[in-house]
Amino acid sequence: MATLGVNIDHIANVRQARKTVEPDPVQFAFLAELGGADSITVHLREDRRHIQDRDVFLLRETIKTKLNLEMAATEEMLEIAKKISPNYVTLVPEKREEVTTEGGLDVRSNVKYLKKFVGNLKDSNIEVSAFIDPLSEQINFSKEIGFNFIELHTGKYAELTCYDQQKELQRIIESTHEANDLGLAVNAGHGLNYNNVKKIASINNMNELNIGHSIVARALAVGLEKSVREMKSLITSNSISK
Repeated sequence: MATLGVNIDHIANVRQARKTVEPDPVQFAFLAELGGADSITVHLREDRRHIQDRDVFLLRETIKTKLNLEMAATEEMLEIAKKISPNYVTLVPEKREEVTTEGGLDVRSNVKYLKKFVGNLKDSNIEVSAFIDPLSEQINFSKEIGFNFIELHTGKYAELTCYDQQKELQRIIESTHEANDLGLAVNAGHGLNYNNVKKIASINNMNELNIGHSIVARALAVGLEKSVREMKSLITSNSISK
């Protein structure tokens, strides 16, 4: 049964819009856990546009579940990760001009560098995931590099409709099975919401779904604890009934 990782970056977005102290994403992580979150995800970006260093250090000290630190594969972030020691790190591509992550990490083009980078994290007892597009070559190179997990980018699936969406879903299913056969655990995320999550949650051996924007948007109406609880119910009930 897939678990739920709640991304709280958008809580920090609201705070940073005024450069003030509220809302505090650390406090909202507590509400997400009350709602059933199995892990808390934050993306510490190079430009610190939302999550700040202070947030990540405090989250590591206070949350009761797991901390998933999304970050670019840079030396600055490596040193921060080694100080924080999150439960696992997810390496993502990062561009200053993007609003949100636009696609998967191209691990094929960075094998030598990523092998050393991933090895350094694993030497510090941090498990490492690669946020990649559902492509065989990216899965195979993720295995060669030494990642413990992959997180499949579901953004294209979320944007498509009808037959095209079904084709992309099948690609995600096949990628999940291929990665499992190689011994890689599989997470998924990006663009998942209350309308499209069920089919992804129903994939056999799907490990965890990382969801942020739709949960925080729903929280404006019903509160974060309830919005997390509603999403968790969709994931677990669908996984049980398949």
